Amino acid sequence: MEPSTMLKAPLHSIRSMPRTVFNHLFAVVYTIALLFLLYHHAFKLFSSTTTFPSFFISISMFISDLLLAFFWFTAQGFRIRPVTREVFPENLEEMIDKKDFPDIDIFICTSDPYKEPPIDIVNTALSVMAYDYPAEKLSIYVSDDGGSELTLFAIMEAAKFGAHWLAFCRENKVLDRSPAEFFRLQETENSKTEKIKIMYEDMKRRIENVVENGKVAQYITNQQEHEAFSPWTKTFTRRDHPTVIQVLLESGKDIDVSGHSMPNLVYVSREKSSTSPHHFKAGALNALLRVSALMTNAPIILTLDCDMFSNNPRTPYNVLCYFFDNSIRPKLAYIQFPQCFYGLNKNDIYSSEMQRWFQINPKGMDGLTGPHCMGTGSFFMRRALFGGPSAMLQPEMPQLSPDHVVSNPIRSQHILELAKIVAGCNYEFQTNWGEQIGFRYGSLVEDLYTGYRLHCQGWKSIFCQPQRAAFLGNIPISLLDALNQVKRWTVGFLEFSFSKYSPLTFGIQAMGGMSLDYIQYGFLPLWSVSITIYTFLPQLTLLNGIYIFPKVTSPWFFLYAFLFLGAYAQDCLEFLFSQATLRRWWSEQRIWLIRGLTCYLFGTLEYLMQILGIATHGFNVTSKAVDDEQSKRYHQGLFEFGVPSPIFLPLATAAIINFAAFLYGTMLVLKGGNTEDVFVQLFIAGFGVLNCLPIYEAMIIRTDKGKMPTKTTITSIIIACGLYLAAFLMLQI
Repeated sequence: MEPSTMLKAPLHSIRSMPRTVFNHLFAVVYTIALLFLLYHHAFKLFSSTTTFPSFFISISMFISDLLLAFFWFTAQGFRIRPVTREVFPENLEEMIDKKDFPDIDIFICTSDPYKEPPIDIVNTALSVMAYDYPAEKLSIYVSDDGGSELTLFAIMEAAKFGAHWLAFCRENKVLDRSPAEFFRLQETENSKTEKIKIMYEDMKRRIENVVENGKVAQYITNQQEHEAFSPWTKTFTRRDHPTVIQVLLESGKDIDVSGHSMPNLVYVSREKSSTSPHHFKAGALNALLRVSALMTNAPIILTLDCDMFSNNPRTPYNVLCYFFDNSIRPKLAYIQFPQCFYGLNKNDIYSSEMQRWFQINPKGMDGLTGPHCMGTGSFFMRRALFGGPSAMLQPEMPQLSPDHVVSNPIRSQHILELAKIVAGCNYEFQTNWGEQIGFRYGSLVEDLYTGYRLHCQGWKSIFCQPQRAAFLGNIPISLLDALNQVKRWTVGFLEFSFSKYSPLTFGIQAMGGMSLDYIQYGFLPLWSVSITIYTFLPQLTLLNGIYIFPKVTSPWFFLYAFLFLGAYAQDCLEFLFSQATLRRWWSEQRIWLIRGLTCYLFGTLEYLMQILGIATHGFNVTSKAVDDEQSKRYHQGLFEFGVPSPIFLPLATAAIINFAAFLYGTMLVLKGGNTEDVFVQLFIAGFGVLNCLPIYEAMIIRTDKGKMPTKTTITSIIIACGLYLAAFLMLQI
């Protein structure tokens, strides 16, 4: 154990996980097995393929297993030295006066009031405004990339309600400081609670009415509010609108109902033009980085998604346990908290928790250079966004430097005018923003890409996972939304994998072994190749009486069995060690197979079309709006299909072909066929059928609105028949 050494009492500790030695031993054995498998493929390919069909089958299976071996090998980067950390914030206040605590700027990003309900943004903002932290040291910046007056209205309502909510939380020592979460969990009520609840419900009703009607005029009550909404008297679109900056609360001047200071609250809608690149969320974060530098320039920056509210009012104290350690701070880029979610159904059918990405893998990375950036729940050191640890890169304007000392109040006219300039759509032209300064451009997964680039520069990061989740977020409850979200990430993964900063080239030179982790993430979409081959090829050959795997009595069969069972057993054990359930692990492995046939496949195709200059749908925000009927089905554990989508076609086709192959193989066995020859292909088809049970239910049994659309089912049957016919004709060559 390595306790912090800067102060008298430890503020944090770190220890290696017990399974590290087992990981190393298993990796050696598994690597030897993989080498034997590849030798078997190579021997078979060059000695037994005398016809085109046999060559096609052999080369396809070789490519599939080679890719699976590649992904297993790169995944070992997460298993080299997994660690766990512990913080001791109770020691912090005993040694450091609150007046010496650093300022914190909090960035909340949103872009569409219809897909990201403004009431969610309000709850997120209020939850961090109510942090158990000196209010004069907190500044909340809300970025509205949609340029919507509906979002501004909601934030103005949050500022008014906040004067009551912050005082209520302080006086009653409230732990759940998102109003929605507090009232959802509240079991006992008193007069104070009932009063604040009525105020919240009134605010919520006003916001939802405005969103439904699309107009705020009826709720404007004074001249100041009228002036705030004056920009919207002009023509606004999501792609073309001017900069709007509104300081809604100023610390030291605005107080709550108990007389305590409130934190700064600033609304920012940067200028956007259809003729200028805006770089999506990374561009919005850089605009906030510049605006906040002029107004507050806090050394710590927290980035939050608009639906990811604070679940622990003392989270900043966990961050300070590392911030005040001089042995860590000089190279510390960010502290990452895991993404956790509320509203998950019992078995997490879409694996929205993403246990491996958000909890297991980060612990493995934490033993090396540090976890990847997740884009939300990330506490950045502002200095880390301006060059490497040993040499700071100065921005083009001195006031934007992390060393700049702010002397003007945030409402001063000079600051507001300057803020509008740095939030302009052409400000970054011929500067280092997005390339060497700030959040990095070049990938739709700007969080992963920025963290990767910081690690390449020599910065480190820390994974902080306290017992009580620091933040809780919303999750998509329809399969289409869940898959589209990962499809967008898929495009981003490939963008940075095939850039000049590819982890295969630049990353290996900059980070060595740590680059394995980023190679795993970056090339993950190619997982679709192996899954597609294993989903269709063994089944179609079985249906045509061709056996492509070793007999059960062959020594090579035991090699296949060990590789399959070994990988699955290790994966399952890692989940169980992370306090996950067996049913949730099953959901996780199933959704990985589903992603291989859907979002990874379609995301890869979209990336290729993008490279070829063919127009695609582009960036889409994942909807966080909730439909009551969908929610009911989700919590019953039913997959939500509902609308016809091309992304469902490979899934439904795979379900049909695997069922047909399993049925045919079973009939062969029952009729006295050669079980030794057919066993492996029958097992693969049966495994596919088992994973496709929710799809069969949606195609055949269900009658609700979330069932598989009839059009999709019919189209999939036609495609399945076409694939069988194509396989039959090819095998006749």
